[in-house]
Amino acid sequence: MRSRTLFDVCFAVLTLAGMRLGAAEVVTVPSPGGQPIAAKVDARGILHVVCDAPGGPRYYRSDDGGRSFGRPLSIVELAKGGGVPGAGGGAGSVGADGVVSGPRPVGLEYTVWDLAVTPDGQVHVALGTNAWKLKLPKEQWGFHYARLSPQAPAFEPLRNINRKPSEGFSLAVDGKGNVAACWLADKLYANLSQDGGSTFGPTREVDPSFNPCNCCTTSAAYGADGTLAILYREETNNDRDMFVVLWNPRTGKVSRQPVSSTKWKIDACPMTYYSIVARESGYLTAWPTQGRVYFARLDGAGRRQPPVEVATSGQTGMRTGLRALANSQGGMLVVWNHDNKLGWQRYGSDCRPEGREGHVATNGKGAAATTDSAGNFIVVH
Repeated sequence: MRSRTLFDVCFAVLTLAGMRLGAAEVVTVPSPGGQPIAAKVDARGILHVVCDAPGGPRYYRSDDGGRSFGRPLSIVELAKGGGVPGAGGGAGSVGADGVVSGPRPVGLEYTVWDLAVTPDGQVHVALGTNAWKLKLPKEQWGFHYARLSPQAPAFEPLRNINRKPSEGFSLAVDGKGNVAACWLADKLYANLSQDGGSTFGPTREVDPSFNPCNCCTTSAAYGADGTLAILYREETNNDRDMFVVLWNPRTGKVSRQPVSSTKWKIDACPMTYYSIVARESGYLTAWPTQGRVYFARLDGAGRRQPPVEVATSGQTGMRTGLRALANSQGGMLVVWNHDNKLGWQRYGSDCRPEGREGHVATNGKGAAATTDSAGNFIVVH
């Protein structure tokens, strides 16, 4: 935990002054431990951060905007060599309810893929493992899920949602108990919950005609009308273009719109990450094409809004973090990870850059960044 210095106090006063004037700030927060992967702020103003660490993924919470953090929680409690695993589950076997239990196989590692947080502070984490590398049973190669209820002392037992070789894991939640776990296994799939993640329904293929880049990822968000938006990269004919899928699970209606304009034809999966978030009037997306970072605003139907596609000065490599952030004032921030540095650029509602590009050294390939309730952008490094 960082001690509160005079600088912190002055910084807080200046930040609050900026909030009163309506100016959005970019606040950088040192990682509370490990490699920061994702961050979210709930409606109460609490900052939630998940990190990869040598002893396993960790969760941190800050009640003061990142100036201090409480004690870390292990997202996965692994039994070492036998016996009953702790509150977070283990990795030896998968029960009928998906709960993972038993001793930890030698060499098994968990990594964080995504974080989603409800307005009231319920935490949902998507995790993957290296079970494929250890040649463990294929049912252990899947989408692992952990949940932390508000004020709970520990994460609930780990669950394997889909029990099949897969990757590209992402999560989306709303304030009505809906949780979407999206993933790739040659095609685009999701498992849905209507009870806040207590149970998940069967695997559903979104549309058999979609042919995603299997070693990239998915990014998902619920729109204001309850529609689930999923961002993914297509690979048909080696045209590695970005698309957004709008899916109404209640009616089964699916539509798809192109997102990227700059083309990328390559005879291999580029292994890229990207981001979609909901805005008051639609969505904001950011993605890389040929290593360069772009962003676009979409309306509620997924259609690109002028200026259609905006090229940033940012760059990313294979499987490096990338975030798109939007606030209620129409401001946007694009954050990228490149060569062990986080870079970012603010944009106004007209998509023009605001201020200078920012940079800070970071640990790992993640890009943990979020928007707080006052419209400020928080970058965890």
